[in-house]
Amino acid sequence: MRWKFGVPPTGNANFAWVQHFIHHLAPSGIAGFVLANGSMSSNQSGEGEIRKNIIEADLVDCMIALPGQLFYGTQIPACLWFIARDKSGTPTKGHRLPSSFGRGAGGEGRFRDRQKETLFIDARRMGVMRDRTHRELTDEEIKKIADTYHSWRGESPLPLGEGKGEGMEYEDVPGFCKSATLDDIRKHGHVLTPGRYVGAPPQGDDGEPFEEKMARLTKELSTQFAESKNLEEEIRKNLKGLGFDV
Repeated sequence: MRWKFGVPPTGNANFAWVQHFIHHLAPSGIAGFVLANGSMSSNQSGEGEIRKNIIEADLVDCMIALPGQLFYGTQIPACLWFIARDKSGTPTKGHRLPSSFGRGAGGEGRFRDRQKETLFIDARRMGVMRDRTHRELTDEEIKKIADTYHSWRGESPLPLGEGKGEGMEYEDVPGFCKSATLDDIRKHGHVLTPGRYVGAPPQGDDGEPFEEKMARLTKELSTQFAESKNLEEEIRKNLKGLGFDV
């Protein structure tokens, strides 16, 4: 049955697409696709229950939040879903992995066991504006995202251009990536928005002593209050000149 995890609503095809991909996956298959951000958190028309069933089936391998203005057809941000039929680390054909991760029959590579784990990546702050309306991810940013996912799965990073990728161990990076457990996702009501899991990026220390910073900021705030008051009085005067006394 194609709608194994719930019948999708007639007015939104998000979870029709998700279940369509799952339905056609091979036993060890992995699929990646773009969806609207609403697919990560919507609870309308039974979508939340469908998403919960997919999560509880341990099919969600990775979620990536993208910045806005990446697509020419729309400026709204979207997300990437990566679905894996089997996260147990069994041999996967076509992936040549380092010998330290083991080999299956016929040279098949093995991912590590990722059962009941999901990787969250928040790439919303990435990208550079190429014009007023269009943003692009740089090659280095794309490599950073891909390397994070590959190292989390237990692979070597991908090469960039002609260079060779250097080995790296996965680690959580506040504000960027987080390896969450199924229990973590349950605590968040089966919402898959990466920002809920990765947290905020660390704030750098600018070296300015706290007392000096507060004195400077309160002085700036006082100046802004005064400017705001002057602006309010000017607006009142103009309105009164038009016959509208406020």
